[in-house]
Amino acid sequence: MSEELAGLTVGLIGAGNIAHIHAQSWQGLGARVLVYSVEGAQELAEKYGLEVAPSLDGLLAEVEFVDIVTPSATHKEITLAAIKAGKDVICEKPLTLTAAGSHEVIDAAQAAGVRLYPAHVVRYFPAYKAAYDAIQAGRIGDVAVARFYRQASSPAGAGWYRDVARSGGVIMDLMVHDLDQARWLCGEVSTVYAVQNPPTVDGVSPVNVAAHVTLTHESGAISHCRATWGATGTTFQTGFQVAGSAGVLKFSSDGDTGYKEELQDGTSGGDLLIPASLLGESPYLAQLRELAIALRGGPEPRVLASDGAAAVYLAEAARASMESGQPIDMKTFVSTGAVA
Repeated sequence: MSEELAGLTVGLIGAGNIAHIHAQSWQGLGARVLVYSVEGAQELAEKYGLEVAPSLDGLLAEVEFVDIVTPSATHKEITLAAIKAGKDVICEKPLTLTAAGSHEVIDAAQAAGVRLYPAHVVRYFPAYKAAYDAIQAGRIGDVAVARFYRQASSPAGAGWYRDVARSGGVIMDLMVHDLDQARWLCGEVSTVYAVQNPPTVDGVSPVNVAAHVTLTHESGAISHCRATWGATGTTFQTGFQVAGSAGVLKFSSDGDTGYKEELQDGTSGGDLLIPASLLGESPYLAQLRELAIALRGGPEPRVLASDGAAAVYLAEAARASMESGQPIDMKTFVSTGAVA
């Protein structure tokens, strides 16, 4: 453990898929981890050598800050409970399921004097950070057109993902990463236009579905985001292409890097919304280290609560565009607070 994180005790709330990666990351950082979850806490604790908290209140009483990795619909309620207990919060994306909810938790955190950081881990993936740095340094001139894509085996065949009131659907759950990237790399957004096929009907997401969102940025740049929940076994892939007045940046996760992946164990079967393994340090570990150091008074991290709220706002605007069939003007769009 680094000196900056010595003696750290973290409260991990939730024990689903992403909890495993967070648990491994906290382990790698040398933190003591207490876990609380309605289901699966004991199994997670046994697998990673964590301690099980008897209750949410019991966890909150003992930890320095919390890391919330529960299903999306519970983020707001649990974040508010942690804030009420005076605890700083790291929360998996999306911060909440509506922009109104995001601003509610941000306001509560500010009023309580605690900090709140959303876990938008793609900002910590090397290719995306390299693109951000290159754009900031002016290496491709003024950004004109950008494309982002993200696909995975659909999680909507089982569990809570098909219920849009609980997951937000493919845009809020999966594309929210690239909506954040589009804003990070291309600047603030002025209009949003979205389509999805097949459509969501009566609040139930299709199992296999593709969504396309076009963003016009205040700079004049245009970006396009595509997110796909594919058939079982669909390989997790992401990528981007950003064209500017003086150059182009390209990345594809399935590109030939010249390195043979040695760590894949074949157990994921392509059914998780996360890469099976990565070359180099885990972006999840890098993310949690940066956020934890910030919570201990270190430098401000590269992602703030306001960024999490902005990504949710764009996803909500995309849903409104799909419903109306019209572009949404972000200067006049207001979060209704309705999830579906």
